[in-house]
Amino acid sequence: MSKEKIRIGTHGEDYGNWMSNPVFYMLGALLAFSVVLTVMSFTLFRLTVLGMIFAIISILLLIMLGWITWIRRQYAFDGGGMMGRVHGTLLSYLDYDGEGSLLDVGCGSGALSIRAALTWPESKVTGIDYWGAVYGYGRAMCEKNAVSEGVGSQCIFQHGDANRLVFPDESFDAVVSNYVYHNITGADKQELLLETLRVLKKGGVFALNDEMKPRLYGDIEAFAEKLRNMGYEDVRIIDTAEEVFGSHRRAALVMLGHSRMLVGRK
Repeated sequence: MSKEKIRIGTHGEDYGNWMSNPVFYMLGALLAFSVVLTVMSFTLFRLTVLGMIFAIISILLLIMLGWITWIRRQYAFDGGGMMGRVHGTLLSYLDYDGEGSLLDVGCGSGALSIRAALTWPESKVTGIDYWGAVYGYGRAMCEKNAVSEGVGSQCIFQHGDANRLVFPDESFDAVVSNYVYHNITGADKQELLLETLRVLKKGGVFALNDEMKPRLYGDIEAFAEKLRNMGYEDVRIIDTAEEVFGSHRRAALVMLGHSRMLVGRK
C-alpha cells in the first residue's frame, strides 16, 4: 500500500492526542478556580486589587486554554491531521524493504506502529511503551486499534522502558520513534538513541524523530558524525520542523519548534 494513500483512524479508532486530556482538563480547572476567586475577591471580600490580579490570571489562562484547544485540533486525526502527516513523513525516510521486523519505541496509542504495519504488510511490528498515566494510553487501546485497522495479527504491543530495552542486540530490521525521548526525564538523550540503535541489526535502518532541543540533546550534528565514525551509513538530520510544518515559527506554535529526525543505516 502506498504511504501517501494510508489514512488511519477512519473506523472509529481512538488514537488520543499529543496534547493530552489531563493537561487540557487541568488548565480548564485552573481557569474555573481563578474565575471563582476573581468573583469572590470583588463581591465577597471587597478586595479590588486582589480581584484585578485574579482577573488578569484568568485572562491569561483563558488565552492559554484557547491556544491548547487550537493545538489539540491541529494534532487530531479528524482535525488538522498533523499527527498523521508527521507519521507519514517519518516512514517516508525509512529505507525499509518491509521484510523482517520493525520496532516502534514509545508507541503511545499505536498509531505509528499501525501505519507501519499497513505500509509493510509482510513486516512484524512491535510497539513498546511505558504508558504513563498522563496520556491515558495503554496496551489494550493499541491492540483494539490494531484489530480495528486490520493489522491485529501483525502487531505486538508490550510494556517497555526506552532506557533499558529488553531485546537482545541486533533484534530488529528497522526501528522508529516519534516525539518520545524528550518526555523521558533525567535521561541522557544521546544514550537513549544509542540504546535504541543497539537492538537494530547490522544493515538495519532507523528513523528517530523528536523535539531535539539543544539543552536536551546537545550537539545533534556532532552525534550524527559520531555514528558515521562508528560505521553507520547514510546518517542524516532531517529538519522536520521545516518539512512537516513549513517553518520553525509554525512548528513553534504547536510546541515543536526543534523537531528533528535522525535517519540512517547501521
